[in-house]
Amino acid sequence: MTTLVLTVVGDDRSGLVAAVADVVGAHGGNWENSQLAELAGAFAGIIEVSVDREHADDLRAALSTLEGLLKVTVHAGSEETVDAAATRPLTLEVVGNDRSGIVRDITSVLGHQGVTIDRMTTRTTDAAMYGGRLFEATVTARVPASVDLDALTAELERLATEIQVDVTLGG
Repeated sequence: MTTLVLTVVGDDRSGLVAAVADVVGAHGGNWENSQLAELAGAFAGIIEVSVDREHADDLRAALSTLEGLLKVTVHAGSEETVDAAATRPLTLEVVGNDRSGIVRDITSVLGHQGVTIDRMTTRTTDAAMYGGRLFEATVTARVPASVDLDALTAELERLATEIQVDVTLGG
């Protein structure tokens, strides 16, 4: 088996997921993991598919027939596994008044420490009581065992104060 990672983007309308699922299924693929969303009138997603090696090229070719309905990009998945002993899990919750640069600032600190982001979700909502927009993010990451967690925590707390957001860390 081989793993393919598909990215899909198109104008949102009904039947998009079914169209991709039909092609994957017709070519012996197994839909394993996905994150799909409608954002500002566009449909976007990332899908992990496993398929027998001998059918992978046929599946790639068939996915190109969705052009016009969806833009599909196919990436080869990695066979590498993560050494759990070499990393520690980290969860970050970020909440604050929305402003430009929050994601850049938080991910910059994480990147400089060698932290790998496994999953990140963000959203903005109306903060009716405050008369503005509220920014919220959840980050699930892996911290190398060589990183001083106290120093990372102190740097994130310093940044949170500087950019005026609340950052909650969990393991």
